[in-house]
Amino acid sequence: MAPTQTTARRHIDLRRVVINSANLKCSTLPIFSLNNQYSRNFHLAWLGFFVAFLSWFAFSPLIPDAITTDLKLTSAQVGNSNVISLCSTLIVRVIAGPLVDRYGPRKVMAGLLVLGAVPSGLAGTVSTANGLYIVRFFIGILGGTFVTCQAWTTTFFDKNVVGRANALAGGWGNSGGGFTFIIMIALFNSLLADGMSSHVAWRTAFAIVPVPILLAVAAATLIFGTDHPAGRWSERHNIAAARLAGSEEPCGVAETITGEKPSVVGGDDLEKNGSTQDVDITIVSVDEPVSGLDVAVSKSLTWNIAYEVLVNPLTWLPSLAYLTTFGFELAMDANLANVLYALLKSPTFGQTKAGYIAGIYGFLNIITRPLGGYFGDRIYSKYGVPGKKYLMIACGIMQGILSIGLGFYINSRSDPSLTIIIVLFVIVAVFNEAANGVNFSLVPHCNPNSNGFMSGIVGAMGNLGGVLFAIIFRFQTSPAGNAFWISGVVAIGVNLCLAFIRVPLV
Repeated sequence: MAPTQTTARRHIDLRRVVINSANLKCSTLPIFSLNNQYSRNFHLAWLGFFVAFLSWFAFSPLIPDAITTDLKLTSAQVGNSNVISLCSTLIVRVIAGPLVDRYGPRKVMAGLLVLGAVPSGLAGTVSTANGLYIVRFFIGILGGTFVTCQAWTTTFFDKNVVGRANALAGGWGNSGGGFTFIIMIALFNSLLADGMSSHVAWRTAFAIVPVPILLAVAAATLIFGTDHPAGRWSERHNIAAARLAGSEEPCGVAETITGEKPSVVGGDDLEKNGSTQDVDITIVSVDEPVSGLDVAVSKSLTWNIAYEVLVNPLTWLPSLAYLTTFGFELAMDANLANVLYALLKSPTFGQTKAGYIAGIYGFLNIITRPLGGYFGDRIYSKYGVPGKKYLMIACGIMQGILSIGLGFYINSRSDPSLTIIIVLFVIVAVFNEAANGVNFSLVPHCNPNSNGFMSGIVGAMGNLGGVLFAIIFRFQTSPAGNAFWISGVVAIGVNLCLAFIRVPLV
């Protein structure tokens, strides 16, 4: 059974910000306010990930026609550029995780946005396929913002809401993939209408949208964000949970709540950041079982810690699941417009329509990924961590079954119905993206003292999955449905194997 909590309410209770006195994390989701550090950091986390897509995915809606024609690309070169972009993000995510554990998610987020803005500004200089490969490789740096996004929300939100916090931030950020399709196509068409040639219009679109927005959000992250509930990242050990981690007692949190203010180091920092004004203090019952999240504090990566994490089966449970779910989503985002364009190209169905329809897949993240996190938290309250595990696996298997159905439908029709294809891929997206949300409600329970490293590994495995599924889409182009059903078989097989990995009860 999952742990329960008792709550002691302070006199000044007006803003629905409830803080666990042991780890100073927020036990609520005050997302409709900006007057406390928890809300501000939540919104900066998803916004940083969201704007990364404005450059990271900006090629996908324009590649089927405008960029391919301008650069005289073959279908193989288009596929190669997608794979290269995913490979660079894989590398960056592995690196970003340890950097988060050392410097904190806020600084790493800002750094990635600034670094990604540079190649984004150079996108307009591309004139060959090799140039496209190079630019897309370095723009792939922006995909690392997912790691900082999830590590940031995990740092500030407590175990009872961390699933929803991670899923909302990840889902809203991930919806940037869908918005990018709409924004880039609309801007490109607008520039064409203003008299620009296609050669100039797509290059200008990169200069107008990604660069200034990336730099602006990076500045906002540094100015308005905070490192840790206790204050600076270097002060993250100055909390009651850090002392409890080495205690033989089942829980000593109640002893720290005396007088007007909790006697935890870091309380003054909370007040400076406006977070103990009008809040509740959550007290964990003395006789309850304690989750590793209650006392977890991120540790800088060492060789010993890296070894412990890498040999722990709990590391590979969400990692391999994410390979099949987020990996498939990345492949869909990168290839769906191309597939639709190739299947249905006609005088009334061109690049613009294919791009808008394909954008639905990413756009659904606004609802579907948060839904996964919500159900992850709900099932945790009744069945603990095992509930999250089986929910994640069930969603992954359903994604696989539906993907097989989509592939067989496309292959069985010489003239497939656009309406049926849309209905099928929307249902696939619901389970696919919900699985991603459940996944990162489970991740905080796995190696909780290596939050950044763990998030980096899982995120990188998602990108590795993107590479693998992109290769399937690259070589299984005829019939077009083959890529979908093969991807479905992979998802089912991997998720079934993961059912045998044991997880902690709480």
